[in-house]
Amino acid sequence: MAIWNLGSINADMVYSVPRLPRPGETLASDGLRYFLGGKGANMSVATARAGARVHHIGAVGHDGKWAVDRLMEYGVDTTHIATVPEPTGHAIIAVEPGGENSIILYPGANHAISADALGLALSSAQAGDILLLQNETNRQEDAARIGRDLGLRVCYAAAPFDAGAVRALLPWLDFLILNEVEAGQLEAATGKRPEDLPVKQVIVTMGARGARYIDTEKGESRDFPAMPVTPVDTTGAGDTFTGYVLAGMDRGLPMPQAIGLASRAAALMVTRQGTADVIPDLKDVNEARFG
Repeated sequence: MAIWNLGSINADMVYSVPRLPRPGETLASDGLRYFLGGKGANMSVATARAGARVHHIGAVGHDGKWAVDRLMEYGVDTTHIATVPEPTGHAIIAVEPGGENSIILYPGANHAISADALGLALSSAQAGDILLLQNETNRQEDAARIGRDLGLRVCYAAAPFDAGAVRALLPWLDFLILNEVEAGQLEAATGKRPEDLPVKQVIVTMGARGARYIDTEKGESRDFPAMPVTPVDTTGAGDTFTGYVLAGMDRGLPMPQAIGLASRAAALMVTRQGTADVIPDLKDVNEARFG
């Protein structure tokens, strides 16, 4: 089987700051690092490093060849990444000593994916494959409709969160991943708790308190604890979790095992500074010791 990821590709500029800036404040940074990023790219790298076969569907500008090369280096199939006139997307990320972050995102080429490119890519998918979406590209609803028609398992990582985007995709989804704050926002917008959504499987991540898995068809839920670590940088931890969960699903792991592995990967990720370039591989995750 395989994972098809309609996902963003960004250049991440990470600034180290003594604290997150307040509105109207100018704050000096004492460090700057560049990484491959974007929720889509992060998730593609995570799924590849977790042992899955992943095809990335996306776009970069003429300034983005380095990003495509980096994805290839990390084991991601880049056949369906187009080069478009718009500049490559980028993110400006401020990280304070405790690991919390603030992000400014410029979509760029991520919002210039054509219908033809999307259709061509998904024409190679097979029934039972996984289609992964996030809210950093265009063509999300088109992809979800095509995915459902092709018999793919349609999964949505609801970030950056927008209630309207989630509501538009709900009829096509098999699997939804969102954090605790986003779950509250979605409930306010729809009047439905996560366990009442018309989606077969839901995961609500809860930061240092772990994650909750909900099987809406069986009416069952289970909480999974987070690993005890001291965070350095929380950027990309949720994307790492998502990538590892889906890679586990693709490999046929029982959901508790897939979530346990994803929790270990996310915990290891927050001890590292950076985004896609520092996502741990399966060997690192299996060998990691916590507590």
